[in-house]
Amino acid sequence: MANQKRLFLLDAYALIFRGYYAFIKNPRINSKGLDTSAIMGFTNSLMDVIKREKPDYLAVCFDKGGSVDRVEAFGDYKANRQETPEAIRIAIPYIEKILEAMKIPAIVKEGYEADDIIGTLAKKAEKEGLQTYMVTPDKDFAQLVSDNIFMYRPPRMGNGYEKWGIEEVKAKFEVEDPLQVIDFLGMMGDSVDNIPGLPGVGEKTAKKFIAAYGSMEGLLANTHELKGKMKEKIEANAELGLLSKQLATIMLDVPVELELDKLIFEQPNIEATKEIFTDLEFRRLTDNFLKTFAPSEESQDGINSNVTEKPKAAKASTSGQFDLFATPGSGNTSEETNINGYKTIENTKHFYQLINTPLSRKLLLEKLLQQNSVCFDTETTGLKALEVELIGIAFSWEANKGYYVAFPEDQEETKTILEEFRSFFEAETIEKIGHNLKYDIKVLSNYDMPVKGKLFDTMIAHYLINPDMRHNMDVLSETYLNYQPVSITELIGKKGKNQLSMREVELSKQTEYAVEDADVTYQLKEHFSKELESGNVTKLFNDVETPLVSVLSAMEIEGINLDTAFLKSLSVELTKDILQLEQNIYQQAGEEFNIASPKQLGPILFDKLKLVDKPKKTKTGQYSTAEDVLSYLAKDHQIVADILEYRQYKKLQSTYVDALPNEINPKTGRVHTVYAQAVAATGRLSSNNPNLQNIPIRTKRGQEVRKAFIPRNENYVLLAADYSQIELRIIAALSEEETMIKAFQHGEDIHASTAAKVFNVPIEEVTREQRSNAKTVNFGIIYGVSAFGLSNQTDLTRSEAKELIDTYYATYPKLRSYIAEQVNFAREHGYVETVLGRRRYLKDINSRNAIVRGAAERNAVNAPIQGSAADIIKLAMINIYRRFEQENFKSKMLLQVHDELVFDAHKDEIDIIKPIIKQEMENAFKMSVPLDVEIDTGANWLEAH
Repeated sequence: MANQKRLFLLDAYALIFRGYYAFIKNPRINSKGLDTSAIMGFTNSLMDVIKREKPDYLAVCFDKGGSVDRVEAFGDYKANRQETPEAIRIAIPYIEKILEAMKIPAIVKEGYEADDIIGTLAKKAEKEGLQTYMVTPDKDFAQLVSDNIFMYRPPRMGNGYEKWGIEEVKAKFEVEDPLQVIDFLGMMGDSVDNIPGLPGVGEKTAKKFIAAYGSMEGLLANTHELKGKMKEKIEANAELGLLSKQLATIMLDVPVELELDKLIFEQPNIEATKEIFTDLEFRRLTDNFLKTFAPSEESQDGINSNVTEKPKAAKASTSGQFDLFATPGSGNTSEETNINGYKTIENTKHFYQLINTPLSRKLLLEKLLQQNSVCFDTETTGLKALEVELIGIAFSWEANKGYYVAFPEDQEETKTILEEFRSFFEAETIEKIGHNLKYDIKVLSNYDMPVKGKLFDTMIAHYLINPDMRHNMDVLSETYLNYQPVSITELIGKKGKNQLSMREVELSKQTEYAVEDADVTYQLKEHFSKELESGNVTKLFNDVETPLVSVLSAMEIEGINLDTAFLKSLSVELTKDILQLEQNIYQQAGEEFNIASPKQLGPILFDKLKLVDKPKKTKTGQYSTAEDVLSYLAKDHQIVADILEYRQYKKLQSTYVDALPNEINPKTGRVHTVYAQAVAATGRLSSNNPNLQNIPIRTKRGQEVRKAFIPRNENYVLLAADYSQIELRIIAALSEEETMIKAFQHGEDIHASTAAKVFNVPIEEVTREQRSNAKTVNFGIIYGVSAFGLSNQTDLTRSEAKELIDTYYATYPKLRSYIAEQVNFAREHGYVETVLGRRRYLKDINSRNAIVRGAAERNAVNAPIQGSAADIIKLAMINIYRRFEQENFKSKMLLQVHDELVFDAHKDEIDIIKPIIKQEMENAFKMSVPLDVEIDTGANWLEAH
């Protein structure tokens, strides 16, 4: 019926878990350190349903206490489930508050699962003439689908919502009636719910049995038609099959009433909901919510026409009046906020002025030179700092006040105007504030304009204060200043062919936008200075991260030379290798197929070749062909080893060999990687465009990519300086493990030394295999290697691996004590620290979930080691950069990759700079264990390495 009322029932925990795992690689952490991933994921799903479907009736159904009936029937029902992750346990009270504020009923019945509540209500609603939509990703609900009951599956993998009616269920499960889904689930079982199913029956076999016999009972009545082991297994487990069907059946008689008057979807309590969202720092969700439930006055067709008009913002002056000499503090903030609860440019008094005449620039410069601290922000034609043109620069040194210098399209004229401000940018006494200052420094370098003096980068400051949170300026402004800046898309539109250049935006809007950024950044600096002190990271900020901004800027500006002819020839060689591997794989498989398609690869390996008895499957029911699964099989199956090599070569070719030439800057002819200083919580640098950290080094072909990086010309060579086993040296020093410290002090091969002690043989009699196993344990200990993990990485059995780890700890008892102390410290304080006081916060260290807690415990040990190594190489980079600047060397530092620094070394300076580099790296930080640096030179990076 066209006017049929619709009821939407949400499966709470299924959507909450789905939301949590959607953000698992990039959790949403707010400024209070709360993991809001599960809350955000669920609420996004809820808002999506409301906006798309505008339901007549709506409810959210929760589990409570599990299914008493199923546990009575089968004691191990859901017994294999891990404890609920801490972030989800924390999320539930918040979600309940959100539902209460939005006036959405939460339906729960002790001793019953949400599936059963939804099933019961859906069938009751059907009798009342309603259409019911069960909002859940759980396929088990397909058994309930009828003419008026549908599954409403949330989007996944970029696809839209899926609506499953009778025909969709029949096609998906290959059944004649949705009720047969119960038989299907009973036959194949469910590892998630620990429903046993029939032994040896998977998805394909279950579908085949349903087609032949119609039901579980039909199958069991006709087992005489089966053959061999399958017949034996099914006959022996007939009762188990019937029990599994019972467990898979959603109950339709839960004692809950369908009280439609209580399920009517109505207008939520906007203020209460907004308050919860603000507390959780859900900025985008707040916008979404308010646009849905509190539309603007303009869109209400005059409903609120008698509302008093809000005061308009003070607009930037573009005419004669000049405010540089106004009384300080004249731009006070009003207390008004926008509908989201944020202050904005529209409701905050401010004075943002355009500077576009010689006199106004002269007056501005005079004022700038009187300041101790100024924030500046460049506006440009794009995102690639070394390829863009300057459009304008905003300056601010007082809250709610600032100035915008606009530059013309003529680049010579731009240089002339910028030259007027050289005395400001070169002033050593004026602190320069910015957000991601490295970008602005590089933009100005295009015009030969250096930025000198002390720096304060608000992005870097916040990275030290709260490393797990996002650091973009808009988020920080909303979180710490309760101020919502103008979005760039409001000026130039969304990405795409219709997006404007900032040059096309009228000057008054440019002024407002640009100066607001500088103003907000200035205010954030005032806030973060105090936060750095309270977090005890001011020294780390001032002595390491801030000086590093200048070092990285110089390295990125310098870039590195690339041998494109060599890369072309390497691509040809890789293509030959890939074709040969393809042929080898097809021959072993006995047929041709798409090797890159997991959907085609899985059945070849696990159905046709039967490499394992019980292959792992993904959530979608496909065989998993992930690298961790295949690498476990590669030792025993050549086809798997070939597939992994094929994947490696394809990735190498597409990601590096063919892609690197596209990264060459057309102006310089060099490749300029961009170092991300505020990404890794451990303190390590990462690089992008291109990512030089991930070039494979353990394979011959991977190593060859490094051959493509060459010196600037024939007067230079590449020089590589590499810390030897720095992480092991740090863990030896921090744990005060004397045996290990002595080995390093005496210059012994640490892996051979460890092998000698662990295997109880003289060091000169250590075999290559023993050294290799000792090396795996040495590095594995830092990452919490288990016996299972060690046996995977070596030829040892699991029991041999366990024995080796136990012997290792017995040999190095202080190492074990140190690991325990780190975990205990983290449990008590919620963080661990590097040698320079960099903190890694571990919110899950006391989680009840063993897997989640275990990951946090490994981080408690690993983060101080990896982070200390990162701190030390950063100190070395700063000291080397300063020495090179003082001595005015032609040689330049170009790259930092893991524990290695790469230089363009002028041939006349090699003998001078080698000892400088070695001295600065080895003495960057003093420990009880000496740091050791290996230096080499070559005609390319591989030779130098």
